[in-house]
Amino acid sequence: MAFKVTPYEVSGNVDYQKLIKEFGLKPLDSKTIEKLTKFTKETHFMLRRKIFIAHRDFNWILEEYKKGNKFFLYTGRGPSGNTHLGHLLPWIFTKWLYDKFKVDFWFQITDDEKFLFNPKLSLEDTNHFAHENALDIIALGFKPDRTKIVIDTECADIMYPLAIQVAKKVTFSVVKSVFGLQNDSNIGSIFYTSMQAVPAFMPSVLKGKVMPCLIPHGIDQDPHFRVTRDILPKLGYPKPASIQNVFFPSLTKSNKMSASMPETAVFTTDDPKTVKKKIGSALTGGRETLAEQKEKGGQPDICSVFKYYFFLFEMDDKKLEEQRQLCKKGKLMCGDCKAELINRINTFLESHQKKREEARKVLDEYLFKR
Repeated sequence: MAFKVTPYEVSGNVDYQKLIKEFGLKPLDSKTIEKLTKFTKETHFMLRRKIFIAHRDFNWILEEYKKGNKFFLYTGRGPSGNTHLGHLLPWIFTKWLYDKFKVDFWFQITDDEKFLFNPKLSLEDTNHFAHENALDIIALGFKPDRTKIVIDTECADIMYPLAIQVAKKVTFSVVKSVFGLQNDSNIGSIFYTSMQAVPAFMPSVLKGKVMPCLIPHGIDQDPHFRVTRDILPKLGYPKPASIQNVFFPSLTKSNKMSASMPETAVFTTDDPKTVKKKIGSALTGGRETLAEQKEKGGQPDICSVFKYYFFLFEMDDKKLEEQRQLCKKGKLMCGDCKAELINRINTFLESHQKKREEARKVLDEYLFKR
């Protein structure tokens, strides 16, 4: 079945192994994970479960760190709405790297991008969501002394001189080919990838020292960083390394969560009743009747509820496998599984939302200002 993956559209049933080949990524193999574990002393569950599946130059980053050349972390968010749990995947993994390696973290919020690419959003809308999304980053525990949040339209005086250096090296034919833009695309969207390249080398510019960059991100954003990797050596900076995660599955039949389709995802701002409603109506791998479920067993591998446990809400691999087997043997009913997940999500959100509100008081400490 055909699928499509771009920074602006994901459709169809994604074949990740085929996508890795199409994008020219390297599979994240056991040898690379073993090298990482020598530094971290543990293996993150997202690596064990192959939620992160591919990379570019990750081994090089580790070698640079071993030499004493510290890298910095960079990832981001396009603020088209509130943050959903799928957005948290690379941020949670980034937080783990941030803690293990004691490095700086730059988080770009691309309010300009979402304004340019989404005809329904005003600049006021995207800037509002930029500030709201920033609260979710702070709520995850990043500290202001090693964290800088860059909102594009508020940092244009610093970013634009760097972005035009990138833009001068990128042709319209490359942008059309990589991003699928057409002659009727607005000129802002054609220029935009130059802005997303900036945080990959801006810390080096500001410190007057060339520094390696590591970008954990959803695999759909890879086209931006392929362009970035082509251009930065021409400007005297190393290619940024990256590590890519798969998509957090949708609660419905669509392939991934989407901020523009609230029914597909649980958002960090959802209240308990909303969570109960969304999980209660989520697509499962259950059978049509209770009797059939007990006789034939459920199908956890196609169940969006089970995948919530897999991606975020059951950290213990042994317990997760026990849950999988109970489902397959017809000993775990969908209603019970949903009820437990609702409880776990609401417990997480209760804590997270308190931290979000506390973050409003300190947001200014995180926002990058020269």
